[in-house]
Amino acid sequence: MKKILLIDDDVALCELLTEYLVGEGFAVESAHSGPEGVSRAVAHDWDAIVLDVMLPGMNGFDVLRQIQAESAVPVLMLTARGDDTDTVLGLELGADDYVAKPCSPRVLVARLRNLFRRKLEQTTVETEQRVGDLDYDKQNRRVRVGDRDVELTGAEFNLLVLLLEHAGDLVSKEILAKQGLGRALQAYDRRIETHMAQIRKKLGPLPDGSPRIKTVRGAGYQYLVSE
Repeated sequence: MKKILLIDDDVALCELLTEYLVGEGFAVESAHSGPEGVSRAVAHDWDAIVLDVMLPGMNGFDVLRQIQAESAVPVLMLTARGDDTDTVLGLELGADDYVAKPCSPRVLVARLRNLFRRKLEQTTVETEQRVGDLDYDKQNRRVRVGDRDVELTGAEFNLLVLLLEHAGDLVSKEILAKQGLGRALQAYDRRIETHMAQIRKKLGPLPDGSPRIKTVRGAGYQYLVSE
């Protein structure tokens, strides 16, 4: 049974969609504000999230950024009918699909099933890349060092991929914060340092014993590749 999280402040619409989705064999829960949606989204494993753009407390685009920093769950966005700006922005930020409101339950179910089919097809495609002794798969969000699988959080994976895609080059903290964590770098914010410490611990050193990730004080980080 596929588990769906609805994030929409329209309680009546959530009840309507829930009734229809449950009848189609889905398990459904709802959140009715941006902050609640983020909290629920990252606290549980979902097969898909249906996310409205207009939410109290935090708009849907900011919710999408925060979810993606912690999870690879597919997100289908609900946008105002005819609002191409919201649709394009949502897709550019990484939403997997969209449905215009007012939302037809039948259309939503069809889009969700199509989304699941696409995801299943994508997992059969070879998407693994290698940097030194490390293999990573952006599509399926997997990392392996040698013959050892490495379990990373969503934020850790995003930050590591940014370093791997620029292996040997410095990646600034501003880019890591914006592209890896989905938020602007704040003064005295230590989250990047904390994530990097965990990434180093989980990956271990390079085969020659040297560190994988170099800190350039005040500037950023660099993934090192042994000669």
